[in-house]
Amino acid sequence: MRIWRELGYTLTMPVMAALGLVHLLVVLVGVVASTYLVGLPLLAGCVVAARRLGAANRGLAWTLAGTDVPAPAPYRPGRGLLNRMGSALGDVAGWRAIIHAVVRLPAAALAFAAAAGTWGLGLVLLTCPLWWRFPGLPAPEGWPGALLLGVLGLGLLLLAPWAVHVALLPERMLARTLLGPPPAQARIRTLEETRALAVEDAAAALRRVERDLHDGTAARLTALAMSLSMAREELAEAGDPERLERARALIDGAHRGAKETLSELTDLIRGIHPPALDKGLEVALATLAARSPLPVDLDAELAERPSPAVETIAFFCTAELLANVAKHSGARQAAIRLRAEGGRLRLRVWDDGEGGAVVAGGGPATGSGLRGLTGRVRVVDGELAIHSPAGGPTVVTVDLPLRA
Repeated sequence: MRIWRELGYTLTMPVMAALGLVHLLVVLVGVVASTYLVGLPLLAGCVVAARRLGAANRGLAWTLAGTDVPAPAPYRPGRGLLNRMGSALGDVAGWRAIIHAVVRLPAAALAFAAAAGTWGLGLVLLTCPLWWRFPGLPAPEGWPGALLLGVLGLGLLLLAPWAVHVALLPERMLARTLLGPPPAQARIRTLEETRALAVEDAAAALRRVERDLHDGTAARLTALAMSLSMAREELAEAGDPERLERARALIDGAHRGAKETLSELTDLIRGIHPPALDKGLEVALATLAARSPLPVDLDAELAERPSPAVETIAFFCTAELLANVAKHSGARQAAIRLRAEGGRLRLRVWDDGEGGAVVAGGGPATGSGLRGLTGRVRVVDGELAIHSPAGGPTVVTVDLPLRA
């Protein structure tokens, strides 16, 4: 339960702050001694140890306070004593953890004071009717005063979870700011992840095209060629009415196969780049809305046209979301809203279905579909948000840059 976890986190903060203070004193000794060079190994060891202290604080923040702080890049020491010492002394994450140990002291004091002033004092006042008559203890004015203090203690206990939650806000902010990766490092990690997603998406698309061509179109063209070859042989004996009728049947079958193959090729081409996008994203979304088995209300208005890559991502996101609505949601209607504001493209797909859609784990619209959309939009630094309470409605918002 969040209340007890946050209280436990608040109670561990003085212990961790004390460890950080002791570590800081050792760091200061190392800084002073480093002027004589003999303190450099001690200072280097303190910076590396600060990483471990930061990792412990990150673990407590996640386990007890529910604050997810990404880990910085792993420490990679150089080879040789001097290189190792230089790597340690230049470790940005270690120095940031040392700074966190310093600046968190006021935040830890604030959170602990809030817990003691609400939980501690509240428990003392709540139990006042039990101890007020003991000799040597401060006593209220009779039973009415003791009961009044008990009611006041109950009020403090009811207020305590909110007070502790608010008092932990500075600590959460400091943990995210100083114990996670630096902004530049976080940006590099995001770019590496999105690059990997783009490579995986391109590879998956190529495999899908190859499979569709090999298993579908190529097989149909082979059957078409065989049918035409057999028809040619039958037409060589066109004088025989029976063989002429057989040739007609073969040509009819070949004609049907050609039409089906053409339809498959059209679908395949549309899956690579929808032709409707040549006329703009609004027209392409209107085509999707018209093809949907459910009534779809489209409200699309773009002051400027996005880049082709962003248009393609927005189109396929809309197509996947409308397919989910039709297959899984039990909805009776849906709506699409598209706007370009502040250099961003914002797409919202709404339906009045049963809700419960999540990216992963337990919902009617779960699975690789929504996870795939999340990865697709992250390729261009976009975001996908889902609001789908049980019973509906479901609103999926896709936020993309206008220029990829």
